[in-house]
Amino acid sequence: MMVPDRLDITWIVLIGLALMTLLVPPLLARPLFASALVLALAAIKGRRIALDFLDLRAAPALWRGLVGAWIIIIVLFSWLASAIVSLI
Repeated sequence: MMVPDRLDITWIVLIGLALMTLLVPPLLARPLFASALVLALAAIKGRRIALDFLDLRAAPALWRGLVGAWIIIIVLFSWLASAIVSLI
């Protein structure tokens, strides 16, 4: 029996997160909370892609930290923009 490697597991996790991203907005009535949850899922997907498909898991901690910080900054900026638009 073949054991799935890390990329296979990451691929399955990404598919599950993508399906969750599709299901979240119709299920939640509060748009700010829904967008925060969708963006949190996007951050998780981005981190998994950066670590496994871009092979940053083997990179120095500085690079992993910089890419992780970049993902968080983009997600926070996106959520702030969506919050401002929803309040207008």
